[in-house]
Amino acid sequence: MTALMDRDALEALLAFYRDAGVDAAIDEQATDWLAKGEAEIEAREEARPAARPATRAPDGERPSAPVVQRPQPVSAAGAPPAPESAVVSAREAARSAGDLDQLRAVLEGFDGCALKATASRTVFEDGARDARIMFVGEAPGRDEDVEGKPFVGRSGQLLDRMLASIGLDRRANAYIANIIPWRPPGNRTPTPQEIAICEPFIRRQIELKAPELLVCVGAPSTETLLGLKGIMKSRGRLMPFQAGGREIRAIATLHPAYLLRSPIAKRLAWRDMLTIRQTLGL
Repeated sequence: MTALMDRDALEALLAFYRDAGVDAAIDEQATDWLAKGEAEIEAREEARPAARPATRAPDGERPSAPVVQRPQPVSAAGAPPAPESAVVSAREAARSAGDLDQLRAVLEGFDGCALKATASRTVFEDGARDARIMFVGEAPGRDEDVEGKPFVGRSGQLLDRMLASIGLDRRANAYIANIIPWRPPGNRTPTPQEIAICEPFIRRQIELKAPELLVCVGAPSTETLLGLKGIMKSRGRLMPFQAGGREIRAIATLHPAYLLRSPIAKRLAWRDMLTIRQTLGL
């Protein structure tokens, strides 16, 4: 009889699948994904509001157009804004910041993301603002939430050793941030809506920082900023990234938390670090 996996082992396995780009579960029987997609389209079509038939007009006049019944928005006092409205507000707020200090103040005053209400503090940045390189991870964990800085737990310690291996130091010549500035409850994975709300802020942070090289650390950062799925296929190669009207170089690498779970992958991360060193001419 196969032993049941404990919670930590199961979470590590699921995180491995996520970082490897797995996006669907496979059953013992084959799934007809085309039929499933057609069924979802039919369901959406059936859910659309029905249109009233056009009214008959007197001879010589144009008949009136069909009228579609649309649900009216319902407002609730104290309720969080709809995701679409929160994204629009985030974009406007991010554009209003003229420097990194202003952006941090804007973030700390922004209430459009529910994660802020459960986090201890806003985790905005760490490292040297004049650094030529910028690292962007996913979201703060417990240690980061306590200290208010990104990458300070076990994964942060490993990242520091990775930086040191190519002559970088976060206090002197590296700059670090996350796509999500607030810790998700229980260190859960941020939802697509939460990422969409926070994305304008990290993109504005990259524009204001204006690094020579952007390093996306892990699958969520790579997918959000570079639009690439599957960190194993995306990592290690340089690509262009548009930041405030200028093009900078970007590269994806494996997250230190993943390397702690899968030490054999450190050889891949080392190759990425060598590419980073060569790109910056260190």
